[in-house]
Amino acid sequence: MNRRSTHLLTAGAALAVTALTLSACSGGEGTGDGGGDAAYPSEDITLIVQAAAGGGSDLTSRALANELEPILDTSIVVENRPGASGSTAMQYVADQEPDGYTIGFVPVEIAMLGHQNFDVDPADYDFLGQIMLAPGVLVVPADSPYETLDDFVQAAQSQELSVANSGAGSIWEAAALGLADETGAQLTPVPFDGGAPALAAAVGGQVDAAVAGSGEVSAAVAEDQVRALAIFHSERHPDLPDTPTAAEEGYELEFGGWGGIYAPAGLPDDVRSTLESSIEEAATSDGFVETVTASGALPVYKSSSEFTEFVSSEYERFGQILGNG
Repeated sequence: MNRRSTHLLTAGAALAVTALTLSACSGGEGTGDGGGDAAYPSEDITLIVQAAAGGGSDLTSRALANELEPILDTSIVVENRPGASGSTAMQYVADQEPDGYTIGFVPVEIAMLGHQNFDVDPADYDFLGQIMLAPGVLVVPADSPYETLDDFVQAAQSQELSVANSGAGSIWEAAALGLADETGAQLTPVPFDGGAPALAAAVGGQVDAAVAGSGEVSAAVAEDQVRALAIFHSERHPDLPDTPTAAEEGYELEFGGWGGIYAPAGLPDDVRSTLESSIEEAATSDGFVETVTASGALPVYKSSSEFTEFVSSEYERFGQILGNG
């Protein structure tokens, strides 16, 4: 071998070592933050639900997970962590690493619990998108003397009326308090362990009225077990076409059991971008829309920025309603 050949071999070896070094430093396909040395997501994602299995939040979360899995090409493991009005799950999510591998279903109570002596602060989360809304509906027993929302309010301005809800600190308790604050009605919230027993109390005439979600009341209304006086939403509900909005009755009030997806605050930009676009695709898919619609809720999508602003405004609003604004 001549001197020139030896020189070329040495130079080639040096280039090979350099290439290997650069490859090791770059981590191959890695995106850097959030996914270690592999592109995000490179492992299963856990979706935390604040309610027990079988309820509306659980159904919605599982429907979204089913659509997200092929989009993200990974498994979405739904984990139920009920307790303490949802704060157990919210605190758990806040304590996880902001790496995109723990996300959660966030209910309207995220905007309420901080005003009710729970250690829950919206600032501890990245909000990735709203995915649904279950408008509140005020119902009375089928044989109630109140035919309209105005009838009910006028009666409650001169006497105390009881209104069942799904639990102390729930959105439906807040709806009754908001109606009372807006109109001067004397309304006494009566908490039950869930929307179904609250509705049953109205059916049985144990209370003067109840506030529950659209999906919970539609069947009872159709079967004439209760009379729906108003829906607390900007539009009538397709399952309750004869039920006027509160605004139609002269009361500008909106209350709904909205929900979306969130994560611990501080997600890396690339991870957050991937989750945002994937959630939008899943939440607007035919499969998800059909499942949510069949449950009696409304498929409502808001982008990350829209949802973040909405949560902030709801937090301020509930501060006023719950006496801490």
